[in-house]
Amino acid sequence: MTKIAFRDVTKAYPGAHRAVVDRVTFDVPEGAICMLLGTSGAGKTTLLRMVNRLVEPTSGAILIDGRDVLAEDPIALRRRIGYVIQQVGLFPHMTAAENVRLTGEVAGRPKDEMARRADELLTLVGLEPGEYRSRYPRQLSGGEQQRVGIARALATSPGILLMDEPFGALDAITRSRMQAELLRIQRGVRTTIVFVTHDVDEAFRLGSLIAIMSEGRLVQAGTPVELLTRPADDFVRRLIGADAILRQLEYLPVSVAVERPAESPPPPAARLRASATLLEALLALLETGAPALAVVADGAADPVGYVTLAGLAREIAALREAGRPAGDREAAR
Repeated sequence: MTKIAFRDVTKAYPGAHRAVVDRVTFDVPEGAICMLLGTSGAGKTTLLRMVNRLVEPTSGAILIDGRDVLAEDPIALRRRIGYVIQQVGLFPHMTAAENVRLTGEVAGRPKDEMARRADELLTLVGLEPGEYRSRYPRQLSGGEQQRVGIARALATSPGILLMDEPFGALDAITRSRMQAELLRIQRGVRTTIVFVTHDVDEAFRLGSLIAIMSEGRLVQAGTPVELLTRPADDFVRRLIGADAILRQLEYLPVSVAVERPAESPPPPAARLRASATLLEALLALLETGAPALAVVADGAADPVGYVTLAGLAREIAALREAGRPAGDREAAR
């Protein structure tokens, strides 16, 4: 089921030499984390802000569950869409709990209900209520403030969460922790997330769908595996590093290298989950010294196949060949 559908969405300002967003069309499935990736000025934030009508499209349509956002009252629309930005925007004179409760109370939720909800959400984002509910923003670190901002955005249980480079101002360690926290939260609430970033590693770590934009246009939208194995053009290939062995190892699933060898299967202890990456498979093979690892789907007893060092090497070579531009492949021959 499609949660958000962009249909020829365009935003053009009078006098500008080109549209900021130019005829963008793609779908965001329900429960997905969609990363809007591209260089500065690609139109990512403008596209994001058109979802909750902070920016009005010039033409085209944005549909949420089949309903055009322009047919809705913008205030009511924004109340059911969470919004998190890099600057967080917590009210300095309010405690963490008061900041979280605010959106629900503005929407007319009872105060006692929102007090309970605030504690639930602080717990969800990893802030123990007894320790953090009464703290003011000045008493919180940057990462803690961002957690409160996410909790506030989730206060009304929105079906959609918009995030505009929310971790961009954080240091590398805190940023990595917040990315892991967001994935953990997403597994629990299954909110559809649209997330703007210019960081390729962040896009691949978080995204189930990545939409790559350049100069206002959508260049390619697909899963991380689709982008790495079938980049649409040289711009996509260069941007995401589709030819980089390390990126392929980090983000491609081991399932792409699964085989069924004719020889006897490895011992039961040498097993690997099907959701593991090629890098995890490589490290496991090196650490265990096993000739092969059994690849097992979650909850299953029997392996779906096996992975070997030789198989990994063949698959990576094949992926690199498939991802190279046609001219380069001809020259190599």
